[in-house]
Amino acid sequence: MGRLEYAGLRVERALADFINERALPGSGIAPERFWDGLSRLVHEFGPRNRALLDKRDDLQTAIDAWHIERRGQRFNATDYQEFLREIGYLVPEGAPFSIDTANTDPEFASIAGPQLVVPITNARYALNAANARWGSLYDALYGTDAMGDLPKGKGYDAERGARVIAWGRNFLDTAAPLAKGSWADAGALSVKDGALVPALKDASKFAGHDGAADTPSDIFLRNNNLMIRIVLNASTPVGGQDKIRISDIVIESAVSAIMDCEDSVACVDGEDKALAYSNWLGLMDGTLSEEVSKGGKTFTRKLADDVEFTAPDGSRTSVKGRALMLVRNVGHLMTTPAVLDRDGNQAYEGLIDAMVTMLCAKRDLDRSSGPRNSVKGSIYVVKPKMHGPEEVAFASQIFDFVEDVLGLPRHTVKLGIMDEERRTSANLKECIRAARDRVAFINTGFLDRTGDEMHTSMEAGAILAKDEMRGQPWISAYEDRNVDIGLACGLSGKAQIGKGMWAIPDRMQAMLAQKIDHPQAGANTAWVPSPTAATLHATHYHKVDVFARQAQIAAENRPNRLNDLLTIPLAGGRNYNDSEVMHDVQNNCQGILGYVVRWIDQGIGCSKVPNIEDVGLMEDRATLRISAQSLANWLHHSIVSEQQVMDTMRQMAQVVDRQNADDPLYQPMAPGFDGVAFQAACDLVFQGRQQPSGYTEPVLHARRLQKKAEMAQSA
Repeated sequence: MGRLEYAGLRVERALADFINERALPGSGIAPERFWDGLSRLVHEFGPRNRALLDKRDDLQTAIDAWHIERRGQRFNATDYQEFLREIGYLVPEGAPFSIDTANTDPEFASIAGPQLVVPITNARYALNAANARWGSLYDALYGTDAMGDLPKGKGYDAERGARVIAWGRNFLDTAAPLAKGSWADAGALSVKDGALVPALKDASKFAGHDGAADTPSDIFLRNNNLMIRIVLNASTPVGGQDKIRISDIVIESAVSAIMDCEDSVACVDGEDKALAYSNWLGLMDGTLSEEVSKGGKTFTRKLADDVEFTAPDGSRTSVKGRALMLVRNVGHLMTTPAVLDRDGNQAYEGLIDAMVTMLCAKRDLDRSSGPRNSVKGSIYVVKPKMHGPEEVAFASQIFDFVEDVLGLPRHTVKLGIMDEERRTSANLKECIRAARDRVAFINTGFLDRTGDEMHTSMEAGAILAKDEMRGQPWISAYEDRNVDIGLACGLSGKAQIGKGMWAIPDRMQAMLAQKIDHPQAGANTAWVPSPTAATLHATHYHKVDVFARQAQIAAENRPNRLNDLLTIPLAGGRNYNDSEVMHDVQNNCQGILGYVVRWIDQGIGCSKVPNIEDVGLMEDRATLRISAQSLANWLHHSIVSEQQVMDTMRQMAQVVDRQNADDPLYQPMAPGFDGVAFQAACDLVFQGRQQPSGYTEPVLHARRLQKKAEMAQSA
């Protein structure tokens, strides 16, 4: 693959061609201005980026030494915190403040609801996520285990349909109760004098209708700022068995969606990055489409239009048909061979992401017609894996620079802070202050946060088994502090406070039972693994008025749980027997191999991977990080031997081979155990102690590039 030179940069042709031929034309940005700006960004910000990473290493070295010097002594939490302050790991906390972020869209300021995270490299997934703003509640209930069992047979089951209808009526009774009686007993629906007949208990929840007023085709309701669309059609199997001809209840579901350039993708070179950026550009200018074959038919999937209807006052109005889209850039750590600087060094990938994703997003801001992503003229960038306030401030300064190059008003770019590293969660208030003019999102990430906890405290001793982590005090402190600090810094009404992923896509009944905890905890968004899960999780936001709940939590003035947050999850006196040890080792090895073999061999960055019990789990680099660091810690402290782990890796490779036997693209790891994917999995474990912050990206990227080179050579 050749390279082209621009302003001292050497750029892989695939990426250069995308920028020159697709991203720049029509952007209003001259090529010379763009390339000069990117070169200055790489050369001026690159050394600063390196210095921040060096500080991470220096802090880790000091922490390691502190633990080593006190090995065998009783842990003293007071001394530990004093030490962290002395080295600058904990920073002084300033006076109270509220963020100054302006022009955030309603999806951040006034609407609470589910959030999807999808790999931007998969156009079909990206389109599905963007169009998941609206979802069929009937389909979500009928096709999953949400009601306690799965559908049987291929034809329509009228008995199951009746159960779905009853569930839907109960939902309407909760979200928009009638003035008299239940929706189960309601008669025909109509609209008279701008009001719904039969009347609602709260008339303001009637948002409008479509079709004739006396025989509408759709009724629109609004509860907790979320829309409900009742579809009336007696010609369908469902509507035909319904006494008031309701054929579906379609609800606002994925209010927002993160288009991911980071955790869920496998982008390692210019070709991969060009694909990611191309799909993001298509989402921003509205042109992305995908040919889909389903049920023997082929059709073109494209972005949904806005939804139009008649308001109570008789005027025509509309609501968004697409999720508000954010883009997740990569963190500060990784470099990319897609762009080399004037000295031949790889450029920091996060700098390239900032410039190119913002260039693409400018298309949405410049549009004069058609649906807009941001009605407020903002661009939303999620920045992961930042360590502390300095790194947040650096990200904000990058956006300052890019805004100037692209001619955008200051603070057009809104920043999403992933609270997934220990130094960030311990200093969250100051991290928010460092981007107080931009921050529009904070979100917890349990798995990455646990991986960083393990790596940071590697020398403190052997840690608890992975399965025991969720019950530890530091986890609840982490989740509570994220909400408490966000509210204290004025995020409510301006920004999202988010919670993490439901990782079991096929267990929707369990999700309905458990994930209501997130809005009850004060989170105005939480991650879900699919559009169907978004629709079901959306019902929680009809039960919980999140903004009222946030006001209650803020008034409680809960204690600052920094002591709990910094409690290291050590095994201490816990003596695991051989069976317990091997259970954890097998679980970790199988999870690592199941994920890595797809990442390396097929370039799949996120997918539903069977666990050791054959239950499909959503796996990405965060799940990989915690498993690898767990094994690395137990190896480091001699809970297990290298031979035990290697034997288990070979054993679990055969399990993963069996689980993927039906995949025609799959390349078995056994019996040779010498493929690139198996080697990558071993690297992650046996070199886990040496990986920066315990991250998996350096190993994955190097091995994926090796695999791509092998495939190119054999082609």
